[in-house]
Amino acid sequence: MDEVKNDGMQSEEQEPVQEQAIQNIQYIDDYFKDWFIDYASTTITERAIPYLEDGLKPVQRRVLYTMRRMEDGRYNKVASIVGETMKLHPHGDSSIYDTLVNLGQKDLLIDTQGNWGNIFTGDNAAAGRYIEARLSPFAKEVLFNAKTTDWMPSYDGRNQEPITLPVKFPLILAQGAKGIAVGMACKILPHNFNELIDASIAYLKNEPFELYPDFPTGGLIEVSKYNDGQSGGRIRVRARIEKLDNKTLVITEIPFEETTSSVIDSILKASESGRFKIKHVDDETASTAKIVISLPANVSADETIDALYSCTKCSVTISPNTSVIYNKKPIFLGVSDILRRNTDQTVDLLRRELEITLEELKESWIKTSLEKIFIEHEVYEKIKPCKTEEDILTTIDKGLKPYVKDFWRKVTREDCVALSNIPIKKISKYNSYKTEEYIKSLEAEMEEVKNNLEHIIEYAIRYFKHIKEKYGAGRERKSEIRVFEQIEVAKVVSANTKLYANFETGFVGTSLKKDEFVCDCSDIDDIIVFLQNGKFRISKVSDKEFFGTNIIHVAVFHKNDERTIYNVAYRDGKTNVTYIKRFPVMGVTRNKEYDLTLGTPKTKILYFSANPNGEAEIVKVYLRQDLHLRKPVFEVDFSTYAIKGKSSKGNILTKYPTSKIVKIEEGISTLGGRKIFFNAETKRLNDAGYGSLLGEFKGSDKILVITEDGRFALSTFDLSNHFDFAIARIEKYDPKKIWTAIVYDAEQDLNYIKRFKIEETSKYVSFLPESEGSRLVKLNDDRFPQLCLSFGGKHANRDMEYIDVDEFIGVKGYKAKGKRVSNYTIDMMEFVEPLEKELPPEEQEQEPSSPHFEDWNTEEPPSDNPESGSQMSLF
Repeated sequence: MDEVKNDGMQSEEQEPVQEQAIQNIQYIDDYFKDWFIDYASTTITERAIPYLEDGLKPVQRRVLYTMRRMEDGRYNKVASIVGETMKLHPHGDSSIYDTLVNLGQKDLLIDTQGNWGNIFTGDNAAAGRYIEARLSPFAKEVLFNAKTTDWMPSYDGRNQEPITLPVKFPLILAQGAKGIAVGMACKILPHNFNELIDASIAYLKNEPFELYPDFPTGGLIEVSKYNDGQSGGRIRVRARIEKLDNKTLVITEIPFEETTSSVIDSILKASESGRFKIKHVDDETASTAKIVISLPANVSADETIDALYSCTKCSVTISPNTSVIYNKKPIFLGVSDILRRNTDQTVDLLRRELEITLEELKESWIKTSLEKIFIEHEVYEKIKPCKTEEDILTTIDKGLKPYVKDFWRKVTREDCVALSNIPIKKISKYNSYKTEEYIKSLEAEMEEVKNNLEHIIEYAIRYFKHIKEKYGAGRERKSEIRVFEQIEVAKVVSANTKLYANFETGFVGTSLKKDEFVCDCSDIDDIIVFLQNGKFRISKVSDKEFFGTNIIHVAVFHKNDERTIYNVAYRDGKTNVTYIKRFPVMGVTRNKEYDLTLGTPKTKILYFSANPNGEAEIVKVYLRQDLHLRKPVFEVDFSTYAIKGKSSKGNILTKYPTSKIVKIEEGISTLGGRKIFFNAETKRLNDAGYGSLLGEFKGSDKILVITEDGRFALSTFDLSNHFDFAIARIEKYDPKKIWTAIVYDAEQDLNYIKRFKIEETSKYVSFLPESEGSRLVKLNDDRFPQLCLSFGGKHANRDMEYIDVDEFIGVKGYKAKGKRVSNYTIDMMEFVEPLEKELPPEEQEQEPSSPHFEDWNTEEPPSDNPESGSQMSLF
């Protein structure tokens, strides 16, 4: 009984303890929710996300305001600025220092002195005691105005700090912003200074505008999916890679948020993994980025450029996320909406400044007018009998009343006190004329301010133009907007491994080194494997994979390859009929088995060839000897058969049993020339029809490129070629074409005309004079060009002159100096409609004579094929 009683007492004692524990957990849980929400709100509104009004985070605002308070025109130690800012900032000095360095590296608001690090190499700035800073003139003019600033107490209540700065510029878009808070992030990309001003002006004029990022590190950017900077958008950024020569590449601009070290590390890593081959990489970066890449022999510079874009940090994708704080809450806006709101805010601030200025001018006018009345009407004489200050002020007020009826406010006690304190010396030296002139100038200023208020939009436009004119020099766009071509990685990655196959057992892979070598390949390539039964499959390169016994062909597979044509003859297993077909392999699914035959059992491939340029060979077909046919052997030309799809059964070659088929003669391409196009937006060649047609190319045909700086070179029509410079002409090379160029010789300060043919060279050579400053003025490719001259200066009255260029100067080498265009002062030169002349005999081509109809054999030639009647022809 006692034990039971004790157990009951213990349980009664435990119940209150458990209840208290549950209450404590609930208490902690409630507080945790509140504290977490408070902490999340603080990180969002007070640390990570910038404010819409001034584009600044609190720490940035405190740094800039502190620098304004310290401003005396001289540089201040960064350590001193950090210490002063700590009076306003409740966190550590490291965050202030990092913020100050970050603002200084943006080169907009802060004028720096000393080692502030390097945005290209990622080198850190020196310690705060070694570097100095002051506000830039732009910051002082645009960011601060105490009269239009709203204030709040600092964290300890000892000081006042601005809630936001009265920024009259879309600063948040010019600088960009990046931050991570609890459950929220911000990534606003920087935009071009001048383009932001132009967009603000366009908005004020109700004109459309577009905004795209511009990075301090330069580079090439594609903005088709920018999505106005909102979440879900993205831009692609590429380094600017220049081809110094066929063995040297130079990276002169790098992607945003990358450094030369990170780019070099990615290049070395990709090279070590076999993506491409390089000799070595040198970092020669100083004030601008410069990475020099040396290539080994037999490595294409153009293909290496594509590989760099595909496999390294020479190409990156950036996803913006434009979030800002507005009314103490985070909101998501596009960059266009931010610019509109910032521009509206600028207009409002300008209006407030004008209103304040108008009130100040009115006050100055009233005080000056009261002084004028007080002195000219000798009101001061009336206060001499007064005994008390109150009597003096009352007397002054009465003395002024007859003259202040038209004032826009009443005379106050403070006005009378100010008049009573005018010294007698000022009264004795009073100049009525100067006072009147001063009052008139105040009235003129007031009229101007009133006019600006009435036309506030025009005033704001003038303000933005003033800012651009004063501070826009040297802030031209650094990132070039391009349309990027799609680079297929498999086409540009170098062959970094070897492919082997066991044709009998059916295994293919890179680890079968004891079996037969097939070809070099990369580890990201696809391969195509054909079997003797007519089955084929595409698969990824692997160490070892089984495809099926009796392999007849293995090769690296290139997707959408229209020019590789497979010539096949197969015997159907059911009917013993032999079929012949030509086809490319396109539109396939990886690891799916296809059949190029009818798919019947015992079907066998009798002949197979893969032709990279659509070649069509001649083969000899041997029929079975025991059939005792009149012609058991006959020849077949594959070029007489049309190219069809891979799933077509083909044409009947013979219905008789076939013994074997043997190639007796190599064929030529049946595909004709390859149409090559040039896309001016991407500055790349293509065969997909984008851009302007350069012509049909085959064999040793070349492309001529003439640049705007007066250089030319010949290039192959390889689609990997790059043309990253200003192109004056690009076309199919014609060695007979005569070019006419007007060049300016800077040393002689004269224009010369020269005619020449393009010499074959793969290196760019200049046809300009050697003196610095010489340039290409005009370029023409008419056979008989005509040049029109109009004159100016002291020869302005001279009639226009037309020059027959073919008679004026002969064809010489591209290095020739040429002939002076005219001895008179030229105002304008223009090539006009070419002349019509007969070509010289040596340039006249012999036209082939047309064949007579009777020369044509209208009957089909007799065929050696015993089954020619069953043969289908598509020609």
